[in-house]
Amino acid sequence: MSDPRTGEPAEQPTPADEATHVDDVVGRANEGLAEAEAASRDAVAPEELAAAHHDLSYIEAAGPEPERDTTVAAAPAAATEADADRTAVITPSEPVVAPAAAPAVVAAPPAAEPAPQPIFVQAPEAPRPRGNRGAAGAIGLLAALVFALLYLAASLGLGAATGDVTTGNLVQQLTDAVTSWWFWVPVAVFFLGFWLLGAIINRGRWGQWVVLGLLVGAVSYGGHLLGQLFQAPFWTLTASQGAELVEDQLLAPLAIVAFILGREITIWFGAWVAARGARVTELNTEAQREYERTLEAGPQLHRL
Repeated sequence: MSDPRTGEPAEQPTPADEATHVDDVVGRANEGLAEAEAASRDAVAPEELAAAHHDLSYIEAAGPEPERDTTVAAAPAAATEADADRTAVITPSEPVVAPAAAPAVVAAPPAAEPAPQPIFVQAPEAPRPRGNRGAAGAIGLLAALVFALLYLAASLGLGAATGDVTTGNLVQQLTDAVTSWWFWVPVAVFFLGFWLLGAIINRGRWGQWVVLGLLVGAVSYGGHLLGQLFQAPFWTLTASQGAELVEDQLLAPLAIVAFILGREITIWFGAWVAARGARVTELNTEAQREYERTLEAGPQLHRL
């Protein structure tokens, strides 16, 4: 068979040449497989590497291609030359390394909006009304001090009028008075009467003190009688002696002075208590209005 380009007879490949060619192809396949494994060891899946090894094992097991029958039957010259152009070339299939798949990005589901939490708001407490009883007690102490001074002065004055108190025994009479029951019992009774009346009137007006001041005067009058009984003392007296002592003191000048002082001091110091009571009433009214405005406005959210 001749080469149509040179006119020289074509050289037919021998079986040894074909085996050598197959070995070269297998070697190159092994080298390519090694490079592919080194380059994409992390990217290629174990299943693909197994498939590549399977193809290589298949090529090695196949061995050299069996020898072809090169005897050509008698045919036209054109067909013989065309057959000569056919060169048996075996191209082994090299393993195709799939590109590393990009890691799938799974979009996180949108976070559900938290359900609104209920906000518990404590309702404001109603303002507690302020009282005036404590102030009445404090003012009552001052009133009792004034009552004691005037009651003592009246006692010394009445004693001077009767000749029992002189300039010579004034200090002694004064000392005896401040250490006796007849002096302190009316003062204590007056204070209790004033404070109890202040607790009853509380934030009341001055007119109530003017009218009810008669009660404090009567209590002071009774305090004078009780003081005389303590001074006796009453636990050493018989019933008739005690009754006679009380009868003697019913219209005593000092008893009348105790009644008058008790009523008048209550009226004037009661005006002080009433003025403060009016001020406390205004404060309570303003606090109640503020409380009502707060309720009408409703709960407010204050952000820091």
